[in-house]
Amino acid sequence: MTNDRRLRPVDLARSAGVSTQQIRNYEDAGVLPPAARTASGYRVFGEPHRGALLAYRTLMRGYGPVTATAIMRAVHEGDVPGALALLDAAHAALHQERVSLRAASEALELLAAEPPAPLPRSGGLRIGEVAALLGVRTSALRVWEGAGLLAPGRERATGYRVYEPADVRDARLVHTLRRSHYLFDQIRPVLQGLRREGSSAALRAAVAARGEALTARTRVMIEGAGALHAYLDAAKTGPGYERADRGHG
Repeated sequence: MTNDRRLRPVDLARSAGVSTQQIRNYEDAGVLPPAARTASGYRVFGEPHRGALLAYRTLMRGYGPVTATAIMRAVHEGDVPGALALLDAAHAALHQERVSLRAASEALELLAAEPPAPLPRSGGLRIGEVAALLGVRTSALRVWEGAGLLAPGRERATGYRVYEPADVRDARLVHTLRRSHYLFDQIRPVLQGLRREGSSAALRAAVAARGEALTARTRVMIEGAGALHAYLDAAKTGPGYERADRGHG
């Protein structure tokens, strides 16, 4: 780093709005390339470390801290293809969420528009029968009930839960939405709208909100990928940078 302006840990920390201890943690985790040391043992950072830090902080917003850390560690270990594979996997997972959202939207519109289907037998279903019908555990149905999403009746004599056709429809909706990563607070207004007026307006709003969240995340991920590209470019050509992709061409 003889041609590189020296930075103290506090300088690096201020540039990203983090603590000096966090800078040390980032170096230990491989997020930053190894720092040089003075004769007295103090860390000495430079522009390559600032570039790595800014790339990581941008990646973290879209990919999360775990994946962002793994990406930067791979880069600093000389495994750029491995780092890029992690980006590819994250984008593939996001695409799958979009596909699932589209399928869930279509399925939910059908469920919401149709009257509750008749049950296999009269008198309602027990919790185990509903769980088998949906392919979930009875504990999941109890959790959904505890969250206020389901409200099956009870047999007067035994206290057992009894699921009527509308209860089973609601359970189907919850199951479909949960598989598409909806939170309880997002599901509740959907069910309330259906129960109150048979309306699917809340359902459409929830699906639209989820789609907007995915779009926003895509934009942040693209920004993170761009920051990584800039860091890798600087690692090839910038003064004071070592090649981040050494050993791969």
